Amino acid sequence: ASSRTSITVQDILTASQGQLMPQGGYQCMSCCRIFPMLWSIKTHIQNSSQEGYSCKVFYRSLKVLQEKEQRVQETVAPG
Repeated sequence: ASSRTSITVQDILTASQGQLMPQGGYQCMSCCRIFPMLWSIKTHIQNSSQEGYSCKVFYRSLKVLQEKEQRVQETVAPG
């Protein structure tokens, strides 16, 4: 399932909550590189394997874990 999971801009923003960059950029939570614009980090994540990084795998795994956690929370506290 995780190999079919697509990474959205919202996933990137959710993963980086609380990570303020003084330069006003976006930090990849996998490799810690900083990107000036949201589209540039999204492109980096999509093409990370070509750059020798596993950031796409990291974000996919993170998204799957967050979705599982959300389902558990909904089961524990329905409504």
